[in-house]
Amino acid sequence: MLPDHQTLPLIILLCIAFASNLPLGYLRESAIKYSLRWIIYIHASIPLLVVVRQFYGFSWHWIPVTLVCAFIGQLLGGWTYRRAHS
Repeated sequence: MLPDHQTLPLIILLCIAFASNLPLGYLRESAIKYSLRWIIYIHASIPLLVVVRQFYGFSWHWIPVTLVCAFIGQLLGGWTYRRAHS
């Protein structure tokens, strides 16, 4: 369990992971699968998430949770693109 003073920073980190991947998932959907652009759209948020995680002092143990939020953002962004272009 997190101490109370780390709850809000964790929520912020996870929201940044999700929100930064929404537009990247949207853009990824228009790229050719496995192209350089496609790979960049998938991995572009990682440096930002590393900086935010280190800024708040979270250990590497929180990386899987952060990646799940990023993955959900990618999926929802891609779904939004497909829905808008169908």
